[in-house]
Amino acid sequence: MSDETPVCSAKGCRADAVWVLAWNNPKIHTPERRKTWLACDEHREHLSQFLGVRGFLKDVVKFAEWTAPEGA
Repeated sequence: MSDETPVCSAKGCRADAVWVLAWNNPKIHTPERRKTWLACDEHREHLSQFLGVRGFLKDVVKFAEWTAPEGA
């Protein structure tokens, strides 16, 4: 287990992750599968919109509250 603080998934951003964006691509993932991106407060909306417009976004949860689903 790493002691490093997780960082935002936005390109070039090194800020601490505050949010978990759970998503899946229905063309390649089973319905229950959840991939995750991490986001800082600044990039949460942008990353959510990117996934949402494609129909991929399933949930946005505070990082501190995130519990990965079984089989993720």
